[in-house]
Amino acid sequence: MRVFLTGGTGFVGREILRQLVATGHKVRALVRRGSEHKLAVEKDIEVHIGDATDAASLDGALAGCDAVIHLVGIIREFPGKGITFQHLHIDATRNLIETAEAEGVSRFVHMSANGVRPDAKAIYHQTKWSAEEFLRASTLDWTILRPSIIFGREGEFVNMLANLIRKLPIIPVIGGGSYRMQPVAVEEVAISFVKALELPDTIGQTYQVGGSASYSYEEILDLTGAAIGREVVRKLHQPLFMMKPVIKLLEGAAAFPITNDQLTMMLEGNVCDPTEWAQTFDILPTSFAYGIRRCFQPGT
Repeated sequence: MRVFLTGGTGFVGREILRQLVATGHKVRALVRRGSEHKLAVEKDIEVHIGDATDAASLDGALAGCDAVIHLVGIIREFPGKGITFQHLHIDATRNLIETAEAEGVSRFVHMSANGVRPDAKAIYHQTKWSAEEFLRASTLDWTILRPSIIFGREGEFVNMLANLIRKLPIIPVIGGGSYRMQPVAVEEVAISFVKALELPDTIGQTYQVGGSASYSYEEILDLTGAAIGREVVRKLHQPLFMMKPVIKLLEGAAAFPITNDQLTMMLEGNVCDPTEWAQTFDILPTSFAYGIRRCFQPGT
C-alpha cells in the first residue's frame, strides 16, 4: 500500500514509519518544512510539506494513496504559540478526514487515547473524543486505536522519569501515588497500526491498547529506578490540596512540568482491558516491568 502518514517525526510515528517500510509499504509523510531530518527513515520516503491544521496545505496530498495513518496530537497546550487541543486534535483530524473523502482515500487508521469518552473531565480527552466523532460520522473505513501511556527507548515518559531519578535525591509525588497506569510498548502500538491496514475486520472498530499489567505511579518510579541502577527511589508526597493551586498558577510556564488537565488525567488513572486488541492483532503485550529494563540495556 501507499500510506499517507501524519505525525511521522514523533516518538510513535518514527516507529510506525520504520515498520511500514520494513513490511514493504510505500510511505508519503506529512512534514512541516525544516523537519524532514526528524524522520526515522529518509530513503525512498515521499515527503509532503504541509501542516495538518492548514487545510489548504493538504490539497493533493493524498493523491495516489491507499490509506491514511493519522497520529497528530499533543499532550499539552501552548496557546501563545497556537498549539491547542482544538487545532491539533479537532481541526487537524477534520482536515485530514475531509481531504481523504475528497481525494477518494477510504482507509483511515486513527490514533486516539485511553480514557476518551463523551463525559470526560480533561480537555485533552474531550477534544480527542470530538475528533473520534468526526471520524465516526465520516464515509471512511476507519479504525480507532486508544493507547494507554506509550513507552520506549526514545519516549519522553521513561526518559523524563529516568532523568528525574538520576538528578534528584528525592522524587516529588503528587498525592498518594496510588493512581494506576498500564504502559504499552511503542513497538506493539506500531504493529497495531501497520497490521490494521491489512485487517478488514478492524474497520469500524475501536480498540483499547495497554500493556499486560497495571502499576501504581510509585511502582512505575521504582521499576524505572531499578532499570537505571537506582536500588531505592526516595519519594516525597505532596498533598493535593497544596499542589492544585500551585499548578493552576504556574501551568502556563513551559518549564513547569504539569498542567491541571494532566493532573486530572493522572489522578483518574490510565488503565484498560487490552484483551480484544491483543487477540485481534495477535500481540502478546509486554509488561512495563520487563519493557523498562530493555529500554536501558545497551544493545537491545
